Amino acid sequence: MTTGNATTSAAEFDPALEADLARLIVGALSLEIAAEDIAPEAPLFGEGLGLDSIDALELSLAISKAYGVQLRSDDERNHRIFASLRGLAAHVARHRAR
Repeated sequence: MTTGNATTSAAEFDPALEADLARLIVGALSLEIAAEDIAPEAPLFGEGLGLDSIDALELSLAISKAYGVQLRSDDERNHRIFASLRGLAAHVARHRAR
């Protein structure tokens, strides 16, 4: 399965994790959108959800607290990791503390 520039295997596709992350995004960023309205493959930045770099920092902190996944601002993969909810969920699924 391809999401933007990131490839997601069926094992990494987790609708429950996507839903949890959508709720985390809405809550952490105080968005005025329902978590269910975030399309899994829609862009999180720009024309999609409209997030910016400050949102990315806040979201990184929230993900770190919730899942134990460290997202660094200097990671060259960030454009893929944060491309969409599905891409973010795949990254969290691969790297979260078990």
